[in-house]
Amino acid sequence: MASSSLKHEASSSTFEVDSQDDLYLERQTRTFRMIDAVRISITALALLCGITIMGLSADAIRVYNTTRLEGSPLLSVWPDSFDMQPTVALVAGSSLVVLASIAALLCSKVPRLRNNTPVHTPVMFAAPVVGFVAALVAVVVFYAINASETTDSLLSWTCRWRSVHMGQAPYFGTLCGQSWASVYLAVILVPLEAMALCAAGWQLKVDKHVAAYAHARKGSPVA
Repeated sequence: MASSSLKHEASSSTFEVDSQDDLYLERQTRTFRMIDAVRISITALALLCGITIMGLSADAIRVYNTTRLEGSPLLSVWPDSFDMQPTVALVAGSSLVVLASIAALLCSKVPRLRNNTPVHTPVMFAAPVVGFVAALVAVVVFYAINASETTDSLLSWTCRWRSVHMGQAPYFGTLCGQSWASVYLAVILVPLEAMALCAAGWQLKVDKHVAAYAHARKGSPVA
């Protein structure tokens, strides 16, 4: 009778330990999924910002190219000395952000890519790094060149004359607004990509911890 009671107590104790272990593993798995969802959401938001910046900046360049009167006897609305590098930098930087974000989302959502660790893990880190550097460089180039007092940029020129009423393109007020919107979104992209990188690091840490814990449990003897 005493032996049966001891066996029952040992069995109950083992069950409680197993239940606690399962609960801990479930919590860690839930944390992993939450971090993954946050990282994917940030990446999707970065993609939307990148597409918007690229669209606004590319449209501003298009308007400039179609309205400048190079070699024409008519008076041009654009100055002879004009620096388009800040706007071009925004287009180039946002293009890299878009490509990196798409790659990250594909690796996170397509099962074949997600389950391929040698592909998924590097992309998970590379995408926000590329996005962070591209956005930061675009912002630095924009502000560095736009601060010049000798050469006008698209933003400085259009914002200077934004109050002038125009019956046809280029609409300086609209172009000024587009330029500032692109810059603000590029500035927002910098911390966004940094957050995505931190989330990727945290996710990898939790993933390794869960895998090691599950492996240790699987290999431990059951009483």
